[in-house]
Amino acid sequence: MPKDTQSDTPVLDAVLNHVDISDDARKMLKAPKRRLEVSVPIRRDDGTLAVFRGWRVQYNDVLGPTKGGIRFHPGVNLDEVTELARWMTIKCALMDLPFGGAKGGVQVDPKELSRQEVERVARSFVREIADVIGPDSDIPAPDVNTNGRVMGWMVDEYAKITRAHHPAVITGKPLPLGGSEGRVAATGQGALYVLQEWAERADKSPEDVTVAVQGFGNAGAHFAMLAHEAGFRIVAVSDSGGAIYAPDGLDPAPLHEEKQKGTDLDQIYSEGSVKDSADHEELDPEALLELEVDVLALAALQDAVTSDNVRDLNASVILEIANGPVSPDADAALEDAGVAVLPDVLANAGGVTVSYYEWVQGRTGERWDADTVKDRLKNRFDRVTPDVFDRAEQDDTSLRHAAYALAVERIAAAIESRGDSCYFND
Repeated sequence: MPKDTQSDTPVLDAVLNHVDISDDARKMLKAPKRRLEVSVPIRRDDGTLAVFRGWRVQYNDVLGPTKGGIRFHPGVNLDEVTELARWMTIKCALMDLPFGGAKGGVQVDPKELSRQEVERVARSFVREIADVIGPDSDIPAPDVNTNGRVMGWMVDEYAKITRAHHPAVITGKPLPLGGSEGRVAATGQGALYVLQEWAERADKSPEDVTVAVQGFGNAGAHFAMLAHEAGFRIVAVSDSGGAIYAPDGLDPAPLHEEKQKGTDLDQIYSEGSVKDSADHEELDPEALLELEVDVLALAALQDAVTSDNVRDLNASVILEIANGPVSPDADAALEDAGVAVLPDVLANAGGVTVSYYEWVQGRTGERWDADTVKDRLKNRFDRVTPDVFDRAEQDDTSLRHAAYALAVERIAAAIESRGDSCYFND
């Protein structure tokens, strides 16, 4: 979890000082609209009462209802949730979605709880935040250590509280409860589209590009499988249990299938690891970061690369699939070294984009097939991703600064359209 609770503030400050926007917009982008802290009580299986801390932060809603995930993790805190809500504000604006940014979390290690206890945490948290969420106000989704099953419990609890069916209040749900085709793989799919844009502009053929993937959870695993199908050479993957290495390339699909055995019906979280594969060389997880590869995909947690290890990296390109996997000081060092960073606010935006499609389907009662969702997602990335690369070239700046600039300008335009200081002071 991040030590620097304002880790993207230097980027935001630099962009706010660079773009031509009103002072009103600058002020509104510097502070969250609402920060809610709640207690999350549950009855443990042994009859004792446990009370966890939880938060929901709604950062900015000038473009529409706020949108953002809910994570269950022992390191969750208010500053982290605020930071993530700010990132979601930028991400939604960059992807031109009718959403603002939000985030939520409960300070708990769900892997130390039973299945019934995890369900109680999910339902208890929804009861505590029910007054501030809704299809027209704030729409949660899955994040770290939450998934479709957890979202299903949450949307069911919200229906009980409101005594009405609201499929659009939460996204990332199971399909039978109003989820969307393509949502599970969406984050990895979007990351692949961004990588393909980089490869095309760098005149690289996929089969000539080696990729190491740190983090083989939902986003990292689906990215690895999709990238492999697209011809990229996946040479290493890791998860919390270990890492494996195959210099000639490996097929991530069997690894994912083996790791996910039992999760659909018997348990919530996978207990397997990629290192359980007997077909590949086992690797120290830290050594994966130091491999000489073309692309290092960071799909684990925040601050995977910091000033402590950034000089050990040997990749030409960093693909940020997790939120904030590169710390600000490490980001500056990579920029100085000429290493391209494909930023998280673009690279992992596939998840929130398909969440938007799920929200639309929930409000209209429609059901889109997988091909329709994938086509819409690709069209969105085909429009946004070139804009980011072009803006970086135009401004002679990093892709991260370019992405922030485009997002900030969209938010500022909405703020200024309602009247700003210049208008009211004539």
